[in-house]
Amino acid sequence: MLLAKKANLKGKSKSDSQDLPHSMRLISVILGGLLCAIAINGFFIPNRLLSGGASGIAIMAHYLTGLPTGLLVFLINIPIFVVGFKIVNRDFVFYSFISMFAMSLLLNITESIGGIIEINDILLESIFGGVLNGLGMGIMFRNKASQGGLDIIAAILNKKFNLDIGATLMGVNIVIIGLSSILFGMKPAMYTLIGLYIAYKILDKVQAGLDTNQSVMLISNKPEKVADEIFAKLGRGATFLKGEGAYTRDNKKIIYCTVTSTQVGKLKEIVKEIDEDAFINISDSKEVKGRGFRNIEF
Repeated sequence: MLLAKKANLKGKSKSDSQDLPHSMRLISVILGGLLCAIAINGFFIPNRLLSGGASGIAIMAHYLTGLPTGLLVFLINIPIFVVGFKIVNRDFVFYSFISMFAMSLLLNITESIGGIIEINDILLESIFGGVLNGLGMGIMFRNKASQGGLDIIAAILNKKFNLDIGATLMGVNIVIIGLSSILFGMKPAMYTLIGLYIAYKILDKVQAGLDTNQSVMLISNKPEKVADEIFAKLGRGATFLKGEGAYTRDNKKIIYCTVTSTQVGKLKEIVKEIDEDAFINISDSKEVKGRGFRNIEF
């Protein structure tokens, strides 16, 4: 049986995350809304494609009624925000409301951008529209905001069941796309799926960040020295686990720690300098919470 014992390391992590100031968050969520608005008006609507969630429903209603997409986005989101305010983190809902309101205005402001962007290739437009839409949504989620609508529902599922936001939204939106295929035909619906798949893949990447987290298991003949150097040079704490070699039956101290992907190279150098024969197992960590790592709470 493995017994965990925290390494006796003192000090504060060099990488303790700091929340962005409110002004920067506002600028970021508005930028995200602008990217989404350009994707919708510049690439999706001219090709009768859809966006995801409430925006997709609003675009569908726009095709049927001719009402402004921005107004429809705002009206559809009102009841969802009323419910979300009672369930989801209020800070997240507050910034999501600002983001949704800004996006509604930006949709009206950029309404004529489709006449400027003339690619005349529905595949390219679905791809580039998906890229912009994914970047916009990713920036919003990374700053603890969203487009509203189904994004808030996805945030609840992420919080309760740890489901990927992009995968959740993609699943829900298949229903919306299915309805659009009945109204507008299969071809636009299929190109919409391409755009949404790209958008939600990028959303998950942007939300996770470029500097992802890695879990490291180390077995060394000099565990204390390795752990001390990891803390001194990387600012990362470590935990000692007691193990036993299956072949030698020798007792071993296993070092467990979590680092960012950009620190992996330096970690390998540290271990090699101390113990060239050390065993290292590095794997991706889907989510890490705690001091020194950026938490995204909904």
